[in-house]
Amino acid sequence: MKEIFRKDGVFVKYSEKKVKLENGQELTHRSEEPTTLWWELKEAIKGKKVRIIVYEVDGE
Repeated sequence: MKEIFRKDGVFVKYSEKKVKLENGQELTHRSEEPTTLWWELKEAIKGKKVRIIVYEVDGE
């Protein structure tokens, strides 16, 4: 095995927004948006057999 990709960053931007309806109920809108890191990884692994290991970076 050889390393083909190594970068740090946010993979997908995630947000939640509470919305109050006219009838008084509340809904949660969730949104996910891929970042540049996601697109770069996708291109780097395209067509390859890979093993992906993800580590969470604390405090950054």
